Amino acid sequence: MLSDYEWQALLLSLKVSGVAVMVSLPFGIGFAWLLARRQFFGKAFLDGLIHLPLVLPPVVIGYLLLIVLGRQGVVGQWLYNWFGITFSFSWRGAALAVAVVAFPLMVRSIRLALESVDTKLEQAARTLGAGPLKVFLTITLPLTLPGIFTGTILAFARALGEFGATITFVSNIPGETQTIPLAMYSFIETPGAESEAARLCVIAIGIALISLLVSEWLSRLARNRLEAAC
Repeated sequence: MLSDYEWQALLLSLKVSGVAVMVSLPFGIGFAWLLARRQFFGKAFLDGLIHLPLVLPPVVIGYLLLIVLGRQGVVGQWLYNWFGITFSFSWRGAALAVAVVAFPLMVRSIRLALESVDTKLEQAARTLGAGPLKVFLTITLPLTLPGIFTGTILAFARALGEFGATITFVSNIPGETQTIPLAMYSFIETPGAESEAARLCVIAIGIALISLLVSEWLSRLARNRLEAAC
């Protein structure tokens, strides 16, 4: 049976990861489409910048967010003084940190799905009078759904497990920024709390495994429906 402390960490993790993924998804689709369908100066740089969180230590990402969006950061100070918005030491900052770390996985999955779409279908729709937006919404987006499902759930699972960027940017505050990995860290540092850490470890593994299974199921379901429609 989970304690209130553990439930708090679990629910906060789900909240932070869910918000991060929902806010990131439109941007993920937009950047994936840009990288898959357009050629422009600086494309390689943009591609590298988007995927940079995959190779950077998470602590570095947290530090960069701190100096840019912290209360005294380059942008964060302006946001706080003019709008009263702050990301540091709040669950919003935790959502931002995990979103940055998980974003490359989302973009990569959606981009691969977009590149597999037959562009002749889009060209045929345009010759029949459909505008670019209608073509995207009625043809491109439905055909990309398996990749969108996969990217979204992989990003969600990655966000649930993020530790370094979160603790660096928003610290480890129970009830505010303490997600499952941070709560496990606290238990590991506390003598006699091994069982609590083990319970959270099992929960984290279970959620990650369920996320991967759901991702595979949704992708397969979307592919089957698209094949049936064709």
